[in-house]
Amino acid sequence: MALKVAVQMDHISSINIAGDSAFALMLEAQARGHELYHYTPDRLAMIGEDVFCALEPVEVRDEKGNHFTLGEKKRTNMRDMNVVLMRQDPPFDLSYIAATHLLEKIHPHTLVVNDPREVRNAPEKLFVTEFADLMPPTLITRDKDEIDLFRKQYGDIVMKPLFGHGGAAVFRITQDDLNYGSLYDFFAATFREPWVIQEFLPNVKHGDKRILLVDGEYAGAVNRVPAEGDLRSNMVRGGSPKESELTDKEREICARLGPSLKEKGLILVGIDVIDGRLTEINVTAPTGIRAVKRIGGPDIAVRVWDVLEAKVKG
Repeated sequence: MALKVAVQMDHISSINIAGDSAFALMLEAQARGHELYHYTPDRLAMIGEDVFCALEPVEVRDEKGNHFTLGEKKRTNMRDMNVVLMRQDPPFDLSYIAATHLLEKIHPHTLVVNDPREVRNAPEKLFVTEFADLMPPTLITRDKDEIDLFRKQYGDIVMKPLFGHGGAAVFRITQDDLNYGSLYDFFAATFREPWVIQEFLPNVKHGDKRILLVDGEYAGAVNRVPAEGDLRSNMVRGGSPKESELTDKEREICARLGPSLKEKGLILVGIDVIDGRLTEINVTAPTGIRAVKRIGGPDIAVRVWDVLEAKVKG
């Protein structure tokens, strides 16, 4: 049965198809004969219990510079869709939160992936703290006295914004770093929310592993190795994808998280693990599908669509 699939995303003209997981999911959906529609979240409109959107039919091609063709926009009741993929990139701000409220109106009549209520309730650097024993020591605050105490106990630390993404504004601060005061002032002036303060893990130089789970089960992994002279391993910041097998500790982490993810309707999730320590649970628009396939791993988009088709038909 052909499904009607709407993809909420940053405009398709702006994406890098080599690493975009939404694009991978669209290619697989199209290969299965599903009807694909494209829209950006600013087009959503709610009247009472109904949510409308100007959707464009879209055809996708795995050709750089020629990767899509859009049809004419048509105002559509979103309940007429079978599946909505919520795939716009963070920041996880009030605009993002508003979109989850609107999509919650149509879910589960229309299957929204991931469940918009749970996405809203699981910001990536806070949800992970439900599994604090799997993490490096972590402090959530903007209070300088608390940071000073944490720094005194753990020495080298990493500071990053709570709702940051893509490796932006991630800093390592050594125990004797003279930039600490200035960096604190910068964070205080820039970010109104609390920040994440973590013990620095030196083995990040060997990689920050992105592990993808589908419906609570391990689906594939890629080890992202930072570029020379950079703390951040995100591939948009120059990190290199390397083939990777799971360690026993990483399998334990997946086993611990899986039931909770499945229960919450978080179908596609990316977790980040450094040296056997869980650092983030990514539920908004997790990436890594194309990187895993490119290094010889499984095509996780196939696994995702097997699950989505079963949920819609079941």
